[in-house]
Amino acid sequence: MARPVGVKAAKAKGRRKATASEDCWDIRQKDFALKEQLNKQKLLDSLIAKTEPLSELEIALKNKLITDMLSS
Repeated sequence: MARPVGVKAAKAKGRRKATASEDCWDIRQKDFALKEQLNKQKLLDSLIAKTEPLSELEIALKNKLITDMLSS
């Protein structure tokens, strides 16, 4: 018994959707990583731009952000 016309094409189309959604997911992950890096840069800029003395926590955070950016 033969399959109806278009069964193989329908199966192939279903497989392609999975790869398209995976590609979309990869793009979103890269986008989130870039946003996270940008947020860290903004935070570092605000810490560097402060005119009053930094607290110990702020100094530690600033040093951590600097080492993270230099290592990547």
